[in-house]
Amino acid sequence: MPDQSTPPPALPGPGPDATSPGAAPEPAAPARVYVENKPPRGLYVRVFIYVVATHVLLAFMSLLVIIAKTR
Repeated sequence: MPDQSTPPPALPGPGPDATSPGAAPEPAAPARVYVENKPPRGLYVRVFIYVVATHVLLAFMSLLVIIAKTR
């Protein structure tokens, strides 16, 4: 067996623009500019969830302590 496998042959298909053979393809839309000084929105969501979860956990633990002291 050979060490390297050969890639499968490319499937024949229509050209870049099958509707009009002489038309040039439209230019692609410009990519969005990456702003490095702005953190991703998902970071804010994650921090919000962690803060809320921590507060809920502390409130539940405080409730358990209050219930344990009253018994």
